Amino acid sequence: MNIHQMSVQYDERQDRLAVRVSNQEQQEFRLWLTRAMTLRLLPHLQASVVQLESSDPQVMASDTTAQQMLTELKRENFLSQADFSTPFATQNLSLPLGETPMLVTDVQLKLHNGGRLDLLLQDKSGDSASGASCELSLQAALLHGLLHLLEAALKKAQWQQPDFSQRNDAVENLSSERPAYSH
Repeated sequence: MNIHQMSVQYDERQDRLAVRVSNQEQQEFRLWLTRAMTLRLLPHLQASVVQLESSDPQVMASDTTAQQMLTELKRENFLSQADFSTPFATQNLSLPLGETPMLVTDVQLKLHNGGRLDLLLQDKSGDSASGASCELSLQAALLHGLLHLLEAALKKAQWQQPDFSQRNDAVENLSSERPAYSH
C-alpha cells in the first residue's frame, strides 16, 4: 500500500484510538486500537524503528546506545520536516473495510532486510465473520510518523503508558522473532 496520509486520534466516547490511513489509490482504512493493544504493540514498533535505522549500511551502529542515539537523530530530522498540520483528506475516498472502523484484535510484524516493516492488522473477533485485515508496509520515516501520532494520541488519552524516553528497554528485550498479538 502506497500510504498517502495517516491520522491517529483519541476517541473519548469509545476510549480507543481511531487510526485512519489513506493510500495513493484513493482508499481509506479505518481502524480501532484499544488501550491494551496499543500499549502491547508500541514497544515493538519502537524497537522495529531502531532496527530499521541501525540496519542502514551507510551508518552502522554497533551497540544499543549508539543505535538509540542514531534513531533519535533520525527521528528528530524526520519530525522537523514532516507535515502534521494538513488535515486528513476524506473526499472521494473509498472504504474497503467499511465506514465503521475495524477493531484490531491481532497484529503481526515482519521486519525486512530491505528496510521496511510489514504490519498486518486483523480483526479476528467472534463478531467479525469476514476476518478483515489491513496490511501496512512502513519504511523507517513512516514508522517514525506513526509512532509520533500514537504517542501524541496516548498523551491526549491520558492512558497509563511507558516512559517513551526509555526506548532502549524495548530494543534490548526484543527477540529476533516477532510475536503476534491477540486480544
